[in-house]
Amino acid sequence: GDYGCTFTYSAQGGTNEQWQMTVGVSEDNGLFSCSIWRPQGKSYLFFTQFKAEMKGAKIEYAMAYSQAAVGAQSDIPLKQEEFEVTETTVSHSEGKFRFELSKLLIVAKTPRDEL
Repeated sequence: GDYGCTFTYSAQGGTNEQWQMTVGVSEDNGLFSCSIWRPQGKSYLFFTQFKAEMKGAKIEYAMAYSQAAVGAQSDIPLKQEEFEVTETTVSHSEGKFRFELSKLLIVAKTPRDEL
């Protein structure tokens, strides 16, 4: 529809890693979500950079994780200084990002038509 999520990255290593990306819109069309993650938990890719860009919606909440939950393991969030969030993008922080990414979760608010 009117919303989109684009994920671009640069990484080294890793062999045949399976990743998933899901997008969704809330029932009232007020929220648009985008998730990118490795279902097996931790990724062994060495990420040099990443950026997720939202189209048609403004980011309300975003979190990046070095490890995604699997089995008894929990999500392990990146430190706040490792990534940057703007109204429409989530990206690595140059010089602070420690090259680990296994999950990215973004929730954005869609523009409302005024009554």
